[in-house]
Amino acid sequence: MSGTVGAPTGEPAPADPALTDNAPPEKTSPGTMLPDDALTDDAFLGGRLRLLQPARGHRAGHDAMLLAASAPSGARRAVDLGAGVGAAGLAFAVRVPAAMATLVEIVPELAELAARNAARQRPGLAGRVAVVCADVATLGRPSGPEFPAARAADLVLMNPPFNDPGRHRASPDAGRALAHMVADADVATWLRAAERLLAPGGRLALIHRPEAIEALLAGLKGRFGSVTIRPVHPAPSAPAHRLLIGATKGRRTPPVFLPVLVLADDAGRPSAAAEHVLRAGGAIGPD
Repeated sequence: MSGTVGAPTGEPAPADPALTDNAPPEKTSPGTMLPDDALTDDAFLGGRLRLLQPARGHRAGHDAMLLAASAPSGARRAVDLGAGVGAAGLAFAVRVPAAMATLVEIVPELAELAARNAARQRPGLAGRVAVVCADVATLGRPSGPEFPAARAADLVLMNPPFNDPGRHRASPDAGRALAHMVADADVATWLRAAERLLAPGGRLALIHRPEAIEALLAGLKGRFGSVTIRPVHPAPSAPAHRLLIGATKGRRTPPVFLPVLVLADDAGRPSAAAEHVLRAGGAIGPD
């Protein structure tokens, strides 16, 4: 399945109201493929980004904002794989006004919401964003969609599926199940797609759970180098629950661990670093 939903004229953690500026979710009637009462309108980045998204199932939160903040601000042609409602790609476009972004999503309802979300941001942003409804596995292949083009991106953002279907019961929500229930081994499919889309020297930025590190490093080997790994901890006394990983196409230098990012103190108060990223829209890095 593929198709362009909007073209330019150019497991995520639940959003924390203290850092996403979310009041209790308000119902909206955007005329999407989803029922009116199935959507919420949520604010991120201090209100600079608003997202329509399903009230139930797979929802954008901290992971997408952290991913966008970890990407190099020098990128000008970004592709967001598995974009959902567009959270990471749009957050990156908000942070980097010179960047063009292509949001790729396989679920038609989510791709349609991503296009609506691009259109409702501040003036000028929609002209820098395209939305493509397609399977990640088909991208950059001769038989796949023409857009996004192979070897044209200088940045790929990736928030790949988290859960192993052999260890987790599938969600009754079809969109959420599709977004989450893909085996770790299939992350290699996403990494191969990222390699096809990136120009030589292009940068990959991804977020995943620590348990997937072995599969991720195996998938990166031979394709990417200059790998950076930044553990993300929910609190100082808690183990890392996410890894922010960067890698450069065609490089061969060994991986490097970067300083950890701690999101809150042990009492649950957001850290200064979290406020900088999740509310002020600042960058994590340099990586």
